Amino acid sequence: MRQQKGFSLIELLIVVAIILIIAAIAIPNLMRSKMAANDSAAAATVRTLNTTEITYSTTYPTAGFGTLSQLGPGTATCGTPSATNACMIDFLLGCAAQPCTKDNFIYNIAINSSGADYVATAVPLGTTVGDKNFCSIPDGVVRYLAAPTAVAAPTTDAGCTGGSYQPL
Repeated sequence: MRQQKGFSLIELLIVVAIILIIAAIAIPNLMRSKMAANDSAAAATVRTLNTTEITYSTTYPTAGFGTLSQLGPGTATCGTPSATNACMIDFLLGCAAQPCTKDNFIYNIAINSSGADYVATAVPLGTTVGDKNFCSIPDGVVRYLAAPTAVAAPTTDAGCTGGSYQPL
């Protein structure tokens, strides 16, 4: 009788089947964790935009609130900050033309015609990267809309504070 060296085909197939079962259980949990992390990052970014807007309006009182381009470097490099390019946020978030994309979300700031009010928004790029829309107005409260389905980001205070948006 020969002595067996190595593993039989059945033993290898059983190990592969066990690995596939574990992967089938773990991958959906990993995707949900990634979506939750993306949502948390978007909420934190909207909170940062609130702080940046207050800093901008305090630093440049005649300018009021600023767009993403004005808060960031825009098309310029950050040399001497000005009301046009305050360099208060990074170049991804403060891109030259709104909306700006960062970390699987689309960010925008809508300024009203008087410049005395704004709505900062974050909308996921797709349903697989995030499941909440976020918005905030000068009151500093970040609000969210869970499981949005092709809902446009609000551009007014009433759109952010009313309707389905809930405070975090």
